[in-house]
Amino acid sequence: MRLLLVEDDDHVAAALSAVLARHGFQVVHARNGEEALRALLPAEKEPFSVVLLDLGLPDQDGYEVCGKIRKRSAIPVIMVTARADVRSRIHGLNLGADDYVVKPYDTGELLARIHAVARRRPPGEDTGPTPLAALRLGPVRIELPTRRVSVDDHEVQLTRKEFDLLALLAQRPGVVFRREQIISEVWRTSWEGTGRTLEVHVASLRSKLRLPALIETVRGVGYRLVPPSA
Repeated sequence: MRLLLVEDDDHVAAALSAVLARHGFQVVHARNGEEALRALLPAEKEPFSVVLLDLGLPDQDGYEVCGKIRKRSAIPVIMVTARADVRSRIHGLNLGADDYVVKPYDTGELLARIHAVARRRPPGEDTGPTPLAALRLGPVRIELPTRRVSVDDHEVQLTRKEFDLLALLAQRPGVVFRREQIISEVWRTSWEGTGRTLEVHVASLRSKLRLPALIETVRGVGYRLVPPSA
């Protein structure tokens, strides 16, 4: 997976690039906004899967760079910055960033967020394997293209976010999803202040599907889907 790292501090970039390389990423380093935008120009090379964008760049503000990227591409962008205030986060997300990570960060969490946004295929992108049309988990059937869910052949009406949450967990049954990862993928925002929203949606899913054991709470970590018996 190719990743564009936009960071003006060479020491920070070198350390992070080494970590990312150990986890299988091919990192291209841009030291300013202009280099980043040039690196994203159409080319014959394999396209980037994610952009890690620092906001404090020497030639132009990272917000400006994000806006320019979003005008030309749907590539996932993660802002990585020391600006921790809520207003900065909201501004970044409104400009089109897919996630917002505050320094100092946990490397494991950053890797999880990178993988989370990379799994979102940009609109119109038609590469890679054909997605599954439906998922069957015991009596539960999830039709991904039509966004329909049924239990024992009886359709269950879900909200958009309830469906997105269920589909995310169902595509990797038994795997624990961290709360932060779920919020990032389903709500496309940061964890802070959204924990209660996730809990409410999980409770609603359990109730509507009438399968309270379907979504298991992993204390201190997140949730996983436990496939029921047919």
